[in-house]
Amino acid sequence: MNSALSTLLLSASICLASTLAAAADNDATVTPLMKKDLPNFPGKEGLMISVEYGPGGSSEAHKHEANAFVYVLEGSIVMQLKGQKEVTLSPGEAFYEGPSDIHMISRNASKSKPAKFIVVLVKNKDAPVVMPLK
Repeated sequence: MNSALSTLLLSASICLASTLAAAADNDATVTPLMKKDLPNFPGKEGLMISVEYGPGGSSEAHKHEANAFVYVLEGSIVMQLKGQKEVTLSPGEAFYEGPSDIHMISRNASKSKPAKFIVVLVKNKDAPVVMPLK
């Protein structure tokens, strides 16, 4: 890979990580894992991130304007979409968030153990990854 392309990819990764971290509270670590254009769906891209909440960690209310698929790896997380019941997910369980959903609660269910999950987003290429609600 040439140095210009390497620099571009590194810059894009740093920018994405900064955007994701700004949307998360201090108790969340967000790591970009993969970003890929979807040639069968012009104008769309897939994005995979990992999110780790420290004990008692959470994210503020937000939305994605994307199809978001969540899969829990470690610990337990509490999720709630606006107008729906709160759910607690354990390792091996999954959660879906649609493009118009508002994610009211996203937090670690434990005050003593970390929680880790993967999020796969299918979104418009020009759409922000996350939109915090104020």
